[in-house]
Amino acid sequence: MASVNSLQWLNLTRHGESTGNLAYRAAEGTDAEETGIRERDADTPLSDLGRAQAAALGRWLAALPEDERPTLVAVSPYLRTLDTARIALAETSYAHPQDPDGLRMTVDERLRDREQGILQGLTWVGVQRRHPDEADRLKRLGKFYYRPPGGESWADLALRLRSFYRDLEADAPGGRALVVTHDAIVVMTRYLVEDLTEQQVLQVEKEPVANASVTRWRHDGGGLSAVCYNECAHLVNAGVGS
Repeated sequence: MASVNSLQWLNLTRHGESTGNLAYRAAEGTDAEETGIRERDADTPLSDLGRAQAAALGRWLAALPEDERPTLVAVSPYLRTLDTARIALAETSYAHPQDPDGLRMTVDERLRDREQGILQGLTWVGVQRRHPDEADRLKRLGKFYYRPPGGESWADLALRLRSFYRDLEADAPGGRALVVTHDAIVVMTRYLVEDLTEQQVLQVEKEPVANASVTRWRHDGGGLSAVCYNECAHLVNAGVGS
């Protein structure tokens, strides 16, 4: 189990829709071998809808009861997560990122997206055509333990997240954390906090984590207990669900 049991609240959100998400969806189901994303993964920006989703997330944060408001914010260093956090926090009165006395935002590389290695930028069609041995190895090992050359497995994510959450707990015992990150990190946090098995987490992963959705755990006296997963009501109500 992840070392986060002393936190009062743990809130995770995926970044708003990015131009990379748009490119991937456009390539999906076609004969394209590449996604068409030209930037480094770290430099992929939010789309216009993604920025609107980040603002809607911020209004949700602004409306939280005082005893649920984040006391610390940790963010992936990628552009799409940084901008999601900045836009969202600017919507609140208690966490404006430009306020020197406001909520401190910590950037942590352990919250970055999963490294894809030589498969970066390829569709599944491209992987099968250009790296058939890797496609076969993925099928044989399964998604959880398969590590593409130069990349990371889902198990590798668990290793760096255990380190991140151990430090988070030590830095802010009893705190209320907001983590702005990526879909794989949200899924693997469930694996750690809820002590899931490989089979259970891969079942969870079948449901896409929506952009700017909210996943929450609250301390129930014995540890963190799930409150909601992949919650999108704040986006639907604002008309910006993806």
